[in-house]
Amino acid sequence: MHIEPGQLAASTILGANLVAASVLVSQAPALLRRPALWLRTLLAAGFFSLLMQSWHMQAGASELHLIGAMPIYLLFGFLPSLFGFALGLLMEGLLFEPQDLIHLGVNALSLIVPLIALHASIGPRLAAAARERSVAAVLRLDAAYYGGVTLMVGFWLSQGLEATPFQAWLHFALSYVLLVLFEPLVTWALVSLLARREGAAPAWLTLCLDESLTRRSAA
Repeated sequence: MHIEPGQLAASTILGANLVAASVLVSQAPALLRRPALWLRTLLAAGFFSLLMQSWHMQAGASELHLIGAMPIYLLFGFLPSLFGFALGLLMEGLLFEPQDLIHLGVNALSLIVPLIALHASIGPRLAAAARERSVAAVLRLDAAYYGGVTLMVGFWLSQGLEATPFQAWLHFALSYVLLVLFEPLVTWALVSLLARREGAAPAWLTLCLDESLTRRSAA
């Protein structure tokens, strides 16, 4: 989902940075009011960065990364995921890929806009079903989210300094089928592991994970 340096005009990059910053600032009060979410945000960012660095490949006009978006969303919740994606991209740029810092806002929007759209529509309902180990809900979450990511990448490419062939974007979009097939297995395994817990969730787990999961594991 990375847009490579040199593909976008400076005005587009500036606009993306302003929009990304505005989105995060608008959501910051809700995060700051709940200190319990701060640790989850750091965990989400670390988990996301680890997955991104563990596997990535060139795919058409962009890069394909292992993101772990839906495991992060289900484990840590909406706000930690939202800020975790942005913080994870910043960490990646500072520590591993400094050339990606120029498109920090662009790449952040590619991840957080689909997340916001998902959470504002079918996300909470499907997340509740996924936490009850519904395979169909897990698959629908992944398909909806990564469909949004591929559309965002297509949008950025349409704003590029040079025209990007449709086939290049299609190659990238079809490559995400690999993630939609693989990531639900990770999601299912993590949710099932927590669902098999008996008794009340330990204090450390309650601090680390979204309340919906720890309440479910303690039920």
